[in-house]
Amino acid sequence: MAVSCHELEFSPLSGRVTRDGVTVQVHIYRFADTDDGWTLDVVDHADGSTVWDGFFDTDVETYDAIERCIREDGIRTFTEDAPTWH
Repeated sequence: MAVSCHELEFSPLSGRVTRDGVTVQVHIYRFADTDDGWTLDVVDHADGSTVWDGFFDTDVETYDAIERCIREDGIRTFTEDAPTWH
């Protein structure tokens, strides 16, 4: 298994998102000093993690994806036991 030596660059758009009394932590990141795409990882109150497949071109596009998901499916999609695919 290869181990990466790259540091991560976190977007300033990362942070807590609260809707309907539910808060999740949004992590938007990529390898620092690269043009690699941005990754989206949403962590719930129990440290459950939902990571999107694929990459986004910009951190704004990445943040828009989480907002769209919350608007369409609700924030509880990240806290319930039912599997969700993004």
